Amino acid sequence: MNDDELDLLMDKLTLRAKVGLLTGADTWRTAAEPAVELRSWVMSDGPAGVRGTSWDERHTAVLLPSATALAATWDEPLVERLGSLLAVEARRKGVHVVLAPNLNLHRSPLGGRHFECFSEDPELTGRIGAALVRGIQAHGVAATAKHFVANDSETDRLTVDVRVGERALREVYLAPFEAAVAAGVRLVMAGYNAVNGTTATASALLDGVLRGEWGFDGVVVSDWGAVRAMRPAAHAGLDLVMPGPEGVWGEALVRAVEAGDVAPEAVNEKVRHLLRQSHWLGELGAPRPRPRVSPRPDRVRAMLRRAAAAGTVLLANKGVLPLNAHGLATVAVIGAHAARTRTQGGGSAGVFPHSEVGVLDGVRARLRGRAKVVHVPGPTPAGPPPALDGTWCTDPGSGASGIRLRVLDAGGNELHSERRSSARQLEPPVPPGAHTVEISARLHPAETGLWTLGIAGFGRMSLRLDGRDVLAGDFARETDDPALVHVTPPLHTAAVHLAAGSAPVLVARRELAPGAGRAVVVSAAPPAPEVTTAVAAAARAAGRADVAVVVVGTTEYDECEGRDRAGIALGPEQDALVRAVAAANPRTVVVVNSGGPVEMPWRDEVGALLLSWFPGQEGGTALADVLFGRAEPGGRLPTTWPAELRDAPAVDTSPVDGRLTYVEGIHVGHRGWLRSSRTPAYWFGHGLGYTTWAYEEVTAPATVRAGDPFTVRVRVRNTGPRTGREVVQVYLARPGAVVEHPERWFVGHAAVCARPGEAVTARVEVPARLLRHWDEESGEWRVEAGPCRVLAGRSAGDVPLEHDMELYVRD
Repeated sequence: MNDDELDLLMDKLTLRAKVGLLTGADTWRTAAEPAVELRSWVMSDGPAGVRGTSWDERHTAVLLPSATALAATWDEPLVERLGSLLAVEARRKGVHVVLAPNLNLHRSPLGGRHFECFSEDPELTGRIGAALVRGIQAHGVAATAKHFVANDSETDRLTVDVRVGERALREVYLAPFEAAVAAGVRLVMAGYNAVNGTTATASALLDGVLRGEWGFDGVVVSDWGAVRAMRPAAHAGLDLVMPGPEGVWGEALVRAVEAGDVAPEAVNEKVRHLLRQSHWLGELGAPRPRPRVSPRPDRVRAMLRRAAAAGTVLLANKGVLPLNAHGLATVAVIGAHAARTRTQGGGSAGVFPHSEVGVLDGVRARLRGRAKVVHVPGPTPAGPPPALDGTWCTDPGSGASGIRLRVLDAGGNELHSERRSSARQLEPPVPPGAHTVEISARLHPAETGLWTLGIAGFGRMSLRLDGRDVLAGDFARETDDPALVHVTPPLHTAAVHLAAGSAPVLVARRELAPGAGRAVVVSAAPPAPEVTTAVAAAARAAGRADVAVVVVGTTEYDECEGRDRAGIALGPEQDALVRAVAAANPRTVVVVNSGGPVEMPWRDEVGALLLSWFPGQEGGTALADVLFGRAEPGGRLPTTWPAELRDAPAVDTSPVDGRLTYVEGIHVGHRGWLRSSRTPAYWFGHGLGYTTWAYEEVTAPATVRAGDPFTVRVRVRNTGPRTGREVVQVYLARPGAVVEHPERWFVGHAAVCARPGEAVTARVEVPARLLRHWDEESGEWRVEAGPCRVLAGRSAGDVPLEHDMELYVRD
């Protein structure tokens, strides 16, 4: 749509109509305007799956591996295909805009939302993010680069003022967004946080850098509830306030324009951006058909299975993997995470998946008819009990699996009643007169002892068991964070003695109150086994088996939107479990089921160590493929993992007096580790396969002119017994430079495949922009002439090949 056509449409709109388009019509939809044949468009969370407009376990979605797992593939074509899958899901659900990718960085290991972000490195994050953008947008669905910018931790995320130097801001935190803009991303989401004193939704970066320098002409949308003041956001490059219909603009913005406080052209420019986007989506003018494609489920599962295997990182292997299924009689699969594998992180990105395959199910399916699989849960991991889902309960009315959901008026009269499969009801219906949400279930405890029952939400809540109060109180809302209010409200628990074979009825009630959301979650967990006894049982099972597979990991309360982690230890129970099993059986494989780094003090004691991340709905099948050699573990670490949290060069996520200062500057991730001369447990880029490689030669130009890209060629040889894939990585260093640079920094990679004994050459293109630095005094990009060293290898800490060249600046 050209400018003349836009102007004709603009002439048909009054000021009030224009302003009305700048705030959402509801939580997920934009406003429509019949005067110009403008229809609304629908947005949905989507980093790992497209949820749609409702939180309803009946409305399932395809669940991809977490963003960290996608980055761990180091495979842009694969990620692009997964982006296409998200677009197909969006079309199936009538969604126009997917709120992904999340381009914030893994600055501190304590970041609570690591699983939703790609990497510690701006270049890898930008490349993987751009691939996802291309895949989504190839099908007429818009992608959204978020959260602009430096929104890298969760503590006080609504109000934190991130203080970061201009050079680090340009070279590190803005760089992935620049890559997304270069890939054609249609929307950019401004975050909750402030940057150097100015809230992101009102930041001069929106007009100055995003639109002015990079040429972004799409829509800038606020994070949900992130706009707090009318005039600053109106003067900035923000276009769309979400959610609606309430917001800071509306009539206040109309009056400000009429009074001359806001220029009419500022409003017009925002409307033009929205109209262009609507035209691109096919929601402006004569309707264009949006065919809903339904790919074959088996092909979707195969793609997700391949992606999960491709992101699985083999951290260590003492010749245990791959396992030979034909040589096994008994396999012990150990750990609560084996049976209930975490497939996704917590928070607004969550979906209800079509199905989920845990590690235990994956191993059982692979060995069915070949070997005996024994499962021992071990000690119960710390964390809240899971929501009731039919495992231990039935609907008290019908007797069918699930729970009974009712909505009552102030007099206790029933307004709504239905059977649901899950007691995690984030958006229960609220018909007129709704006063109380009630969830009831007939429990069927399988064992006798102290069960933990819980209810999550805000306001006046109660739990009654067979008519007896076991928990009651008025629980005030102590946060404004929408993720905690609407998705993961705090859980309140009580311990209750239940007898195996009994069938008590649990009734949970929550009174609705303005501003407190309506989410209600009812949980239950059986008695936790005594830790020593549980560990001993696991060790006995491991000692009797040919091989033991132990699955350990984090909980939803460890890694979740809205809060950062207090530490990265798995806890003494899980550490004791791994050590006991490894001592009982040297052929112990540990699978770590987490979205971000964890401490692994036992890592040198086990036979093999795999990192599965949150692997999506086909995670268990993919892990079985890797364990038994059907697929090679294709992943490489997108983030450096510390041996202990205290070793990490950047840890703090807690603001002081409202400010969080990025004191490390440009030395983020592996750059900070190298600067501090500390050795992590595993470097950025690390990952093993099922063969070995020799790095033989690196070649690159002798001289490179500033502003020119160049090519690095690396010859590697497969020295192992089977065909494999290697991710060849290239780093740069500036020995003797006057300007401060990282000791070395990542600039590119290429994956190669080779048969045993075969030599292949990886070709890595290094963009010219990675040779420049931001000069804060002049406020521009510069390249320092002088020596430059090219390094090639398998990780940031393993670069055996070097090549020296000279950079020169054209006259």
